[in-house]
Amino acid sequence: MTYTEWYRAHAKKHAKIVDNLKQLSDSELIDYFDFDNMKVRHPDFCPLYPKDQKCHEMEKLNCYFCACMHFRFDDRGIETENGKKLYSFCSIDSKNRGTYEDEKSIHNDCSNCKVPHKKHVIEKYFSRDWKKIMKDCNLVSEMEQ
Repeated sequence: MTYTEWYRAHAKKHAKIVDNLKQLSDSELIDYFDFDNMKVRHPDFCPLYPKDQKCHEMEKLNCYFCACMHFRFDDRGIETENGKKLYSFCSIDSKNRGTYEDEKSIHNDCSNCKVPHKKHVIEKYFSRDWKKIMKDCNLVSEMEQ
């Protein structure tokens, strides 16, 4: 699955849940996306839920964003000086970011970063429209795809 395919599929899943919870306040909606609640009520939202496994080990994991608004990707890849293609990176150069590299490609590794799963971060960037929050993630415009 490409980054774009995941992005589109996740946006649909997120929108469906949010649409069904219109009656909740913003704060209640954010709280609803708590890992422990989501794994029970929406086990198909994340492939880790059926395993009762968190993507990041933290006590209060919130799944509202799932992805990070600072993640950038280009499924075509961006040529680098060393001849590898860069497919994803962190736009804020988080101190907790990493990379996964093979002979031909470089991908961002967010596994040590917990930024998008913290409630205060979600409150700062909050919108009921997940695609609005994540609009800068895909470096390729819809027109180019």
